[in-house]
Amino acid sequence: MPSDRFYSRLSHSLGAKGLRMVGKLNAPVYRLSGGRIGGKVGGGPVLLLTTTGRKSGQPRTAPVLYLADGGRYVVINTNAGNQKTPAWSLNLKANPDAEVEVGRKRSKVRAQIAEGEERADLWRRHMEQYSGWDYYESKLDREITVFVLEPR
Repeated sequence: MPSDRFYSRLSHSLGAKGLRMVGKLNAPVYRLSGGRIGGKVGGGPVLLLTTTGRKSGQPRTAPVLYLADGGRYVVINTNAGNQKTPAWSLNLKANPDAEVEVGRKRSKVRAQIAEGEERADLWRRHMEQYSGWDYYESKLDREITVFVLEPR
């Protein structure tokens, strides 16, 4: 099985447009298979995150690697090391209410930005789960945001 580093480099090489195309294909396949297909990237689990478009007001769904933290989900806006901030992240900042889909389970969540020691701890735990994050971080000049998605 390919390593996390392989997936990190592959997803970074796709660029922001390529990632959006893959995401548009991944979401329906994920839903049809209940997450059995498209539910993992390397060693990291994937959820579907549905946010409200900050300009359109329409629902937008993106597959995102996550860390389970009790009943919370933690997501990071690296955009596979692409300089452009992912739209889902901008949408969460504009409207923190969202929905996650893990397998066939859907839950309403509210996003908060982790800071300080909590951010450092969640980042470290994410790195333990999916080692590709350090590669993405090395490619970025922008600040990486760690979001905690709490059930509501």
